[in-house]
This record gives sequence, C-alpha cells and structure tokens, in this order.
Amino acid sequence: MHCLLCQGSIKPKEIFLDIIFLKNSGHLICPSCWQSFERIGPDHCPSCFKNQCKGKCSDCLYWEKKGIAVCHKALFIYNQAMKEYFSRYKFQGDYLLRKVFASELKACLSRYKYYSIVPVPLGQERYEKRKFNQVEGLLEAANIDYINLLSRSDSVQQSSRSKKERLHKNLGFKLKKYRKYPDNILIVDDIYTTGATLQSLKKLLYENGIKNVKTFSLAR
Repeated sequence: MHCLLCQGSIKPKEIFLDIIFLKNSGHLICPSCWQSFERIGPDHCPSCFKNQCKGKCSDCLYWEKKGIAVCHKALFIYNQAMKEYFSRYKFQGDYLLRKVFASELKACLSRYKYYSIVPVPLGQERYEKRKFNQVEGLLEAANIDYINLLSRSDSVQQSSRSKKERLHKNLGFKLKKYRKYPDNILIVDDIYTTGATLQSLKKLLYENGIKNVKTFSLAR
C-alpha cells in the first residue's frame, strides 16, 4: 500500500500500530506524512482555537466589538503540510484526499449530537470549475450527514483577498428556503482564517431565526 501524499510504501507493521493507537484515517498516508500535520495544542484562543494564544486573539476581539460572539472549534494548525494538502485536494482536484482526516472528523463531530451540520457553500462558478465542494467531500468521507441550507453568489476566493478585505467584504451568502429550519446548527468549513466567512454565515442564520449557531473547521 502506498501513501496518498508522498507515494511511499506503508508497511503492514505501521498499519497495525495505527489500528492500535488510532493514529490516522484508514491508513491512507504514512506515519511521516501524518506527523507533519500539527494538532492545535492546549494553549489556544478559547473562542476560535488559534494556536499558542493566551486569552482571546485579536480576530475574536474584533468580532466582539461588532457584537458577534465567536464559538469555534478546529483540530489542526494550518501549517505548511496542511497548506500543501489543501492545494492538492482543493485546487488540483485530488478527490481521494478527502478521506485523509475522516476518522478525526467523525470522532469530533459526533459530539454535536443535537446540531444539524451545514457545510459552507461554493459559488456556482467555482463549483463548476472544481467539480466538488471540498467541505462536503470531507463530511461524506467521514459518513457525516449534512443539510445544504446555504448558497453563495460570490465566486471570489477568500485566499485571494487581503485580511482587511476578508473582514469587510460582502460575501454573497443566502439562506435557502427550507420546510423548518433547525434550532441548532454547526457550520463546517475547511479552514478558518479571520473568521469572516463563518461570522457572516452566523449573522445570516441568526437574522432568520436560528436559535443557536456554532462553527467548526478542520484547520485554523
């Protein structure tokens, strides 16, 4: 068996140890590649999980001044390994990589028993170019049910904007018509940067009567 990231061979002994210690999702990547991903440590922003942050970070303080309370959880640091992973998964279209973090996502999101999972949508133009929604791919690989409550008209990538633009730009989200909106919603994204995307969505949901909204991302 070969690692999906480096193409190196994964030895049977390594697979056995992964089973014992639950180290990675389905033994799709080798121990070396797995260790290149960094979990968020115990010292993090209590509101958004920014790593190595004592007390609330500047981004969360910014949102608080605007009257928006941040309640976010993330699993991994957006380090170089994670950046390269998303480059291959999202932008190069290596769809098989959606499975790499399946076990971790399943274990974490199973704790939100009374929440409806809602993925962040893509604009139509970007969806047609990519052929898949990367967040939906992550959820499906982990066998997590979700509902598509949101749509997006804006097709500009967040990664192409400056921090100031991300914080102030209208992101073009809309709430779809639904027979009965859930009371509790967990919005799921792939990466949390400034929080602009998720806070914009929270505001939209609260304005439409949703009672409780939390957010989650694989990386922060």
